[in-house]
Amino acid sequence: MHPAKGKPPGHPVPRPMTSPGAWPVGRFSMPVPVRVLLATFLFSGGLLAEVIRIQGSDVLGAKLVPKLAEAFKAAGNPEVRFEIVAEGSPSGFQLLANGAADLGMSSRKITDQERTLCETRGVTLEEHRICHDMLCVIVHKDSSVAELTKNQVAGLFTGEIQNWSGVGGSPGPVAIYTRNTASESYRVWRHLAMGGRDYGRASVKLASGESVTQQVAKDRNGISYVGLASSKTPGIKVLPIDGVEPIGKNAEKYAFARPCYIYAPDKPTVQAAAFMAFIEQPEGQEVVRKVGFIPVKDLK
Repeated sequence: MHPAKGKPPGHPVPRPMTSPGAWPVGRFSMPVPVRVLLATFLFSGGLLAEVIRIQGSDVLGAKLVPKLAEAFKAAGNPEVRFEIVAEGSPSGFQLLANGAADLGMSSRKITDQERTLCETRGVTLEEHRICHDMLCVIVHKDSSVAELTKNQVAGLFTGEIQNWSGVGGSPGPVAIYTRNTASESYRVWRHLAMGGRDYGRASVKLASGESVTQQVAKDRNGISYVGLASSKTPGIKVLPIDGVEPIGKNAEKYAFARPCYIYAPDKPTVQAAAFMAFIEQPEGQEVVRKVGFIPVKDLK
C-alpha cells in the first residue's frame, strides 16, 4: 500500500469522526467482547449526525426497536443514526448508569438495586411502558400435544415431567431448550412459569430467540418459550395455556404476559426524547402492532 499523498511514510491517515468518541464514518465496529450485535443503523446525513445509543433487552432489540428506528428516520429524521445492542435487560441499566447509553430496553420493570445504581451515578431514570409481550410455549409443529396447563408447563421445564406421555402426548423424552443466563427472559420464565425453581438439568441454553425457534423446529420432542414476535416461525406451534391462547385480546388473562419498557434519563438528548415521543404516538404504536407486540392502548 502506498503512503497517503502529502504524508510521510508510516504516518496514519486520519479518519473523520461523527463526534468525539463516535464511530468512524463508513465503518461500524463494536467494542470487544460483544456477544450480540443485533442492529446498527448508519443512515447519516453528514459528519455531525446525532447517534442514539440504545442498549438492553434482546426481546425488544431483536426486531421491535430496529423497526421503530427505521420508521422514525422515515418520518422526517434521516440524519439520526442508531446504535442498538441487545445483551439482556440488565446490561441496559448498567450502561445507562455509566453514561454509555441514551436509552435502555427492558422486558421487565427496573429493580430497586438497578435504580439505586443509576442514582448513585447521578442518573435519574424515567420509565416508558411501550408495549406488552407474551411468552409463548412452543413445540414442534407435528407434536401430538395440543395444549398445556400452567402446572404441566412447570413440570416440563423443571424436569419433573420427562416424557411427553406425562402430559397426554406421544411417548418420547422431553427436550428442553431455554435462553441463556444472560437473557432476562431466562429469569422471567423461571418466575412466571416455574415458581422460581431451576430448569431441568438436561435443558439446553441458547443465545437468542431465533436459535430457540430453529432448534424446536428441528426437534419433534422439543419445547421452549419465545416472545410473540418470534412465535410465527415456520416449523413450530404455540400451545394454549389453561385454554387461553397468547393473542392480543387475552393479554390480561394469559398466564405468561408481561409489559415491556424503555428507560430514559430525566434529561435525555433532544433526539432521544423525540424518538421516545414517536414510539408513544399512534404511528409508533402501529409499528409495535405490526412487529407482533401488543400496543399499550389496547389494554386501556
